[in-house]
Amino acid sequence: MERKIRIFQIGCGKMSKLILKYATEKNCEIVGAVDCNQELIGKDVGSLFDQENLGITISESSELESLLNKTKPDIAILTTMSVLNDIGDILRICAKNGINTITTCEEAFFALNSNPTLYEEINRLAKATNCTILGCGYQDVFWGNLITTLAGSTHQITKIKGSSSYNVEDYGIALADAHGAGFTTKRFEEEIASIDNISEEERKELINNREFVASYMWNVVGWLADKLELTIKKINQKCIPIISDENLYSETLDMIVEKGFVRGMSAIVTAETKEGITIEAECIGKIYTEHEFDRNEWTIYGQPDTTVVIEKPKTAELTCADVVNRIPDVLNADSGFISTSKLPSPEYRKNDLNSYVIK
Repeated sequence: MERKIRIFQIGCGKMSKLILKYATEKNCEIVGAVDCNQELIGKDVGSLFDQENLGITISESSELESLLNKTKPDIAILTTMSVLNDIGDILRICAKNGINTITTCEEAFFALNSNPTLYEEINRLAKATNCTILGCGYQDVFWGNLITTLAGSTHQITKIKGSSSYNVEDYGIALADAHGAGFTTKRFEEEIASIDNISEEERKELINNREFVASYMWNVVGWLADKLELTIKKINQKCIPIISDENLYSETLDMIVEKGFVRGMSAIVTAETKEGITIEAECIGKIYTEHEFDRNEWTIYGQPDTTVVIEKPKTAELTCADVVNRIPDVLNADSGFISTSKLPSPEYRKNDLNSYVIK
């Protein structure tokens, strides 16, 4: 592409600041932005990442469709909620108007196994207007392609087991709520844990009715199976609250999470495949104490066993960099709501992003 890639930002919270900084440093052009936070409406988008005024004002979210049609971006970047149902209306607008979209929504990473009816609806819309919808971020590399690359040097695999922890403070209110941060144990049980105390048939019904609340690793396990061409025959998840043993202040929640309240959760997803390979993945999201830090550990059991441990990854920054590096892949991809499991592994983009667009 000879000209700059034109991007439109949907959601101007914590993640957008780094994404827009990285994108402009790779010579992308911001053409619009929307948010629902009244404190941000009317501000210049450059203020999000300490730049001089760019002449682009953050507008009301209700103006999204008209602004997309007016600005005609090459791609929209959606950084709001973690659950597909919560961003469904936005994706419909983007897909209906033929706007390529990349999102940090964790469920969008592999929505086919948790919300297939909404996934198929968006997929049909995107195909009809010849645009591409994609979910990616930290999991694209550290829970996905890193693991399948290690699998490429393994002769026989019996089990893949992973665990990853992150500070919910780094990602905003939507992710904190999804992890039950600040909840009482009773509320956690009612709103989060109870969804797992059901039969397989009940879970299938929830999934088909767009009512299943998937932990992030549910979609990651589906992605891994898809990438490795494995067939899942049984899958379940269990969400366990992490109780605070001290009073912790949360800047994201703007409150003190008192001792005895929930500061996050561990979600464990286990899948059995027809090929005999078990996949077990755990994500631990919580408000950190001063001595805690991010950690990513995966083991492939088989011939041979291999363990990779990454301590203190800059999870938020890595998420944002993956999103930006994936922009050319979205613009080059076939239309539809696709998964990165169907794309080449992410690559470092040392040049302006437009130089990697071949369409």
